[in-house]
Amino acid sequence: MPHIVVEYSDTLTDAFDRQGFGTALHPVVAKTIDTAVAGCKTRFRRVEEAVIADGAPHLAMIHIEVAILSGRDAGTKAELSRAVLDVARAHVAPVPGLTVQTTVNITDLDRAWYVKHEEATPQSS
Repeated sequence: MPHIVVEYSDTLTDAFDRQGFGTALHPVVAKTIDTAVAGCKTRFRRVEEAVIADGAPHLAMIHIEVAILSGRDAGTKAELSRAVLDVARAHVAPVPGLTVQTTVNITDLDRAWYVKHEEATPQSS
C-alpha cells in the first residue's frame, strides 16, 4: 500500500517516462500520507483504444488511480492528488500536435478488509 494504477494513451508510449515517474512518485506519496516507500506499487496500463471528448486523434490521456488505506482526511487526499499530478506532468515530454489530459483520483482501501502478505525467498548460492 499504496497501490497506484496508471492508464495512458498509446500515443504517449515514447513521451511518458514511466520508470522515472514511478521512482519520483513513491517518495512523494510516502511523505504526503506518512507511509513507507517500500510499500508503494505502481502498475502501468497502455491504452490502445479510447475515445476522449469528441474522439479527435490529437487527444491523449493519463489517468492515475491511487488507492490508500482509509482514514486520511480530505485535505491530505487533496494534497496527494495535486502532488501526483505535478509528478506526472514533470515526466511527460511534449508531443507536437497532441493535447494530453492528465487526471488523478484517490480512493480508499478499507482497513477492515485489506490484507497483505510479504515473503522473501532466499537467493540460491
